Amino acid sequence: MGQPEQEKWWAMSAVFNRSLKAKDILDAVRVENFVPMRSVVEVCGRRRVRKSVPAIRNLIFVRTTPSCIRELKSRYLFLQYLTHRVDGHTEPIVVPDEQMRHFIAVASSDDEHLIYLQPEEVRFGAGDRVRVRGGVFEGVEGVFVRVKGTRDKRVVVMLEGVAAVALVTLPVQLLEAL
Repeated sequence: MGQPEQEKWWAMSAVFNRSLKAKDILDAVRVENFVPMRSVVEVCGRRRVRKSVPAIRNLIFVRTTPSCIRELKSRYLFLQYLTHRVDGHTEPIVVPDEQMRHFIAVASSDDEHLIYLQPEEVRFGAGDRVRVRGGVFEGVEGVFVRVKGTRDKRVVVMLEGVAAVALVTLPVQLLEAL
C-alpha cells in the first residue's frame, strides 16, 4: 500500500477570465480554492457601485491532491496549470502551504492600498526577510523591498513565479528581521 496523496496548493489559470466560474464549480464539489479579489467602483447610470472582481486575471489557487487536480483538469478544460521550467522541462507550480497562508492573509484583507504585482515588477536587491509584529497583518512574512513605480518600501508577500502582493507601507517599528 502506498502513501496517501498529499494535498497541495496548485497555481492555475482559468482561461478566458473564468476564475469565478472555476471557483463556483470547486466550491460546489468542496475543493478548497482561492481567488485573490479587489474592490472596484463602477458607475451604473448615475450611481456608483462597489463590486468585487478578481485582482489577477485568470488566476485561481486550488488545494487538492495530484490525482484530483488531474481529474478536474480533464473535466474542466479551461483549468490549466501555471508552469515553470525545472531542469529543461516544465512543471506545474505548487505553492508551499506557509507561503499560501501568508498570501491569503494579505490578499483577503479589505485593504484598498494593496498592490498586486507580476513577479518581474518586484525589485529584489538587498531585500531583507521580515515578519510583521502588529496590526492586521501580524505574523505575515515577506521581503522588505522597493517596488517599481513607488517611492517607498513595502513588505511583499511573493509566490515564486506566480504573483506578489505588496502591503501598505508599514512603520519600521512593526517589522522584525528574520
